[in-house]
Amino acid sequence: MDPYVLAVSGASAQPLAERSLQLLLENNRDVHLIFSHGALQVWKAERGIEVPVDPSDQEKFWRDHLQVNNGNLTCHPWNDQSACIASGSFRTRGMAIVPCSMGTIGRINAGVSIDLIERCADVHLKEGRPLVIAPRDMPWSIIHLRNLTSLAEAGAKIAPPIPAWYTKPNTIEEMVDFLVVRLFDLFDERLAPINRWNGPSQ
Repeated sequence: MDPYVLAVSGASAQPLAERSLQLLLENNRDVHLIFSHGALQVWKAERGIEVPVDPSDQEKFWRDHLQVNNGNLTCHPWNDQSACIASGSFRTRGMAIVPCSMGTIGRINAGVSIDLIERCADVHLKEGRPLVIAPRDMPWSIIHLRNLTSLAEAGAKIAPPIPAWYTKPNTIEEMVDFLVVRLFDLFDERLAPINRWNGPSQ
Protein backbone atom coordinates (compact mmCIF):
# COMPACT_ATOMS: atom_id res chain seq x y z
CA MET A 1 0.00 0.00 0.00
CA ASP A 2 1.30 3.46 -0.89
CA PRO A 3 2.20 5.70 2.06
CA TYR A 4 0.37 8.67 3.49
CA VAL A 5 1.87 12.11 3.87
CA LEU A 6 0.79 13.54 7.22
CA ALA A 7 1.61 17.23 7.56
CA VAL A 8 1.30 19.21 10.78
CA SER A 9 1.27 22.99 10.56
CA GLY A 10 1.62 25.52 13.35
CA ALA A 11 -2.03 25.82 14.30
CA SER A 12 -3.68 24.91 17.58
CA ALA A 13 -5.42 21.50 17.92
CA GLN A 14 -2.19 19.50 17.85
CA PRO A 15 -3.87 16.52 19.61
CA LEU A 16 -5.61 15.85 16.29
CA ALA A 17 -2.23 15.43 14.59
CA GLU A 18 -0.92 13.27 17.41
CA ARG A 19 -3.92 10.94 17.32
CA SER A 20 -3.87 10.78 13.52
CA LEU A 21 -0.29 9.59 13.58
CA GLN A 22 -0.98 7.12 16.36
CA LEU A 23 -3.98 5.54 14.66
CA LEU A 24 -2.25 5.30 11.29
CA LEU A 25 0.74 3.53 12.81
CA GLU A 26 -1.44 1.26 14.96
CA ASN A 27 -3.16 0.22 11.74
CA ASN A 28 0.22 -0.61 10.15
CA ARG A 29 0.14 2.25 7.68
CA ASP A 30 3.23 3.78 6.10
CA VAL A 31 3.49 7.45 7.12
CA HIS A 32 5.74 10.24 5.93
CA LEU A 33 5.51 12.96 8.58
CA ILE A 34 6.25 16.66 8.10
CA PHE A 35 6.27 18.72 11.27
CA SER A 36 6.44 22.40 10.42
CA HIS A 37 8.62 24.94 12.19
CA GLY A 38 5.44 26.49 13.57
CA ALA A 39 4.19 23.15 14.86
CA LEU A 40 7.43 22.68 16.78
CA GLN A 41 6.82 26.05 18.45
CA VAL A 42 3.17 25.28 19.22
CA TRP A 43 4.11 22.01 20.95
CA LYS A 44 6.62 23.86 23.09
CA ALA A 45 4.21 26.70 23.92
CA GLU A 46 0.99 24.73 24.47
CA ARG A 47 2.27 21.40 25.72
CA GLY A 48 5.69 22.12 27.15
CA ILE A 49 7.24 19.45 24.90
CA GLU A 50 10.20 19.96 22.59
CA VAL A 51 9.80 17.79 19.51
CA PRO A 52 13.24 16.98 18.01
CA VAL A 53 14.08 18.47 14.63
CA ASP A 54 16.51 15.77 13.47
CA PRO A 55 14.53 13.13 11.51
CA SER A 56 16.03 10.12 13.31
CA ASP A 57 15.56 11.70 16.72
CA GLN A 58 12.02 12.70 15.82
CA GLU A 59 11.10 9.17 14.70
CA LYS A 60 12.36 7.82 18.01
CA PHE A 61 10.47 10.55 19.87
CA TRP A 62 7.17 9.62 18.26
CA ARG A 63 7.70 5.90 18.80
CA ASP A 64 8.41 6.49 22.49
CA HIS A 65 5.74 9.18 22.96
CA LEU A 66 2.97 7.21 21.27
CA GLN A 67 4.23 3.80 22.39
CA VAL A 68 3.58 2.34 18.94
CA ASN A 69 5.93 -0.04 17.16
CA ASN A 70 3.62 -0.84 14.25
CA GLY A 71 3.67 0.73 10.81
CA ASN A 72 6.46 2.56 9.04
CA LEU A 73 7.37 6.11 9.99
CA THR A 74 9.63 8.48 8.09
CA CYS A 75 10.10 12.03 9.40
CA HIS A 76 11.14 14.88 7.12
CA PRO A 77 12.56 18.31 8.01
CA TRP A 78 9.99 21.00 7.29
CA ASN A 79 12.33 22.79 4.86
CA ASP A 80 13.71 19.78 2.95
CA GLN A 81 12.33 20.26 -0.53
CA SER A 82 14.64 17.55 -1.87
CA ALA A 83 12.71 14.90 0.10
CA CYS A 84 11.24 11.99 -1.86
CA ILE A 85 7.68 13.16 -1.14
CA ALA A 86 8.40 16.50 -2.85
CA SER A 87 8.29 14.75 -6.23
CA GLY A 88 5.20 13.74 -8.14
CA SER A 89 6.95 10.55 -9.23
CA PHE A 90 6.90 9.33 -5.60
CA ARG A 91 3.56 7.59 -5.23
CA THR A 92 1.38 8.19 -2.19
CA ARG A 93 -2.11 7.25 -1.11
CA GLY A 94 -2.84 10.86 -0.22
CA MET A 95 -1.97 13.74 2.06
CA ALA A 96 -3.64 15.18 5.14
CA ILE A 97 -2.74 18.51 6.75
CA VAL A 98 -3.88 18.28 10.36
CA PRO A 99 -4.25 20.94 11.69
CA CYS A 100 -3.79 23.46 8.89
CA SER A 101 -3.11 27.13 9.55
CA MET A 102 -4.71 29.78 7.38
CA GLY A 103 -1.26 30.98 6.37
CA THR A 104 -0.45 27.54 5.00
CA ILE A 105 -3.80 27.46 3.19
CA GLY A 106 -3.15 30.87 1.65
CA ARG A 107 0.28 29.88 0.35
CA ILE A 108 -0.97 26.56 -1.06
CA ASN A 109 -3.80 28.37 -2.82
CA ALA A 110 -1.34 30.87 -4.30
CA GLY A 111 0.95 28.09 -5.51
CA VAL A 112 3.76 29.34 -3.27
CA SER A 113 5.87 26.47 -1.91
CA ILE A 114 8.05 27.95 0.82
CA ASP A 115 8.36 24.70 2.78
CA LEU A 116 7.90 20.97 2.28
CA ILE A 117 4.27 20.95 3.41
CA GLU A 118 3.28 23.46 0.76
CA ARG A 119 5.32 21.68 -1.91
CA CYS A 120 3.73 18.32 -1.10
CA ALA A 121 0.25 19.86 -1.17
CA ASP A 122 1.05 21.36 -4.57
CA VAL A 123 2.22 17.93 -5.77
CA HIS A 124 -0.96 16.22 -4.60
CA LEU A 125 -3.14 18.80 -6.33
CA LYS A 126 -1.23 18.61 -9.62
CA GLU A 127 -1.16 14.81 -9.54
CA GLY A 128 -4.86 14.59 -8.72
CA ARG A 129 -4.26 12.66 -5.51
CA PRO A 130 -6.37 13.03 -2.35
CA LEU A 131 -5.52 16.11 -0.30
CA VAL A 132 -7.46 16.64 2.93
CA ILE A 133 -7.09 19.94 4.74
CA ALA A 134 -8.29 20.43 8.33
CA PRO A 135 -8.37 24.23 8.87
CA ARG A 136 -8.17 25.24 12.53
CA ASP A 137 -9.26 28.82 12.97
CA MET A 138 -12.41 30.82 13.61
CA PRO A 139 -14.12 32.89 12.47
CA TRP A 140 -13.27 32.65 8.79
CA SER A 141 -12.74 35.91 6.93
CA ILE A 142 -13.74 36.36 3.31
CA ILE A 143 -10.06 35.79 2.41
CA HIS A 144 -10.10 32.43 4.22
CA LEU A 145 -13.35 31.44 2.54
CA ARG A 146 -12.07 32.33 -0.92
CA ASN A 147 -8.82 30.42 -0.37
CA LEU A 148 -10.69 27.34 0.85
CA THR A 149 -13.19 27.55 -2.00
CA SER A 150 -10.39 27.78 -4.53
CA LEU A 151 -8.62 24.75 -3.01
CA ALA A 152 -11.89 22.78 -3.01
CA GLU A 153 -12.34 23.65 -6.69
CA ALA A 154 -8.79 22.43 -7.32
CA GLY A 155 -9.66 19.05 -5.80
CA ALA A 156 -8.83 19.31 -2.10
CA LYS A 157 -11.25 18.12 0.57
CA ILE A 158 -11.87 20.69 3.30
CA ALA A 159 -12.53 18.98 6.63
CA PRO A 160 -12.71 21.46 9.53
CA PRO A 161 -12.53 19.65 12.89
CA ILE A 162 -16.11 20.26 14.03
CA PRO A 163 -17.37 17.93 16.79
CA ALA A 164 -20.60 15.96 16.51
CA TRP A 165 -22.67 16.30 19.67
CA TYR A 166 -24.98 13.38 18.84
CA THR A 167 -22.15 11.06 19.86
CA LYS A 168 -22.54 12.34 23.44
CA PRO A 169 -18.77 12.39 24.08
CA ASN A 170 -17.73 12.00 27.71
CA THR A 171 -14.09 12.96 27.22
CA ILE A 172 -11.90 15.12 24.99
CA GLU A 173 -10.27 11.92 23.80
CA GLU A 174 -13.58 10.58 22.48
CA MET A 175 -14.16 13.84 20.63
CA VAL A 176 -10.65 13.77 19.14
CA ASP A 177 -11.11 10.17 17.99
CA PHE A 178 -14.37 11.02 16.26
CA LEU A 179 -12.78 13.94 14.42
CA VAL A 180 -9.71 11.96 13.33
CA VAL A 181 -11.66 8.90 12.20
CA ARG A 182 -14.12 11.04 10.23
CA LEU A 183 -11.23 12.87 8.59
CA PHE A 184 -9.69 9.59 7.41
CA ASP A 185 -13.08 8.36 6.24
CA LEU A 186 -12.24 10.62 3.30
CA PHE A 187 -9.44 8.18 2.41
CA ASP A 188 -11.85 5.23 2.84
CA GLU A 189 -10.07 4.25 6.06
CA ARG A 190 -11.61 2.73 9.17
CA LEU A 191 -8.98 3.56 11.73
CA ALA A 192 -11.02 3.01 14.89
CA PRO A 193 -14.61 2.33 15.96
CA ILE A 194 -16.69 5.44 16.65
CA ASN A 195 -20.28 6.16 17.52
CA ARG A 196 -21.75 6.86 14.07
CA TRP A 197 -25.19 8.29 13.43
CA ASN A 198 -27.83 5.56 13.09
CA GLY A 199 -30.93 7.68 13.44
CA PRO A 200 -32.68 9.03 16.53
CA SER A 201 -32.38 6.85 19.60
CA GLN A 202 -35.63 5.19 20.69
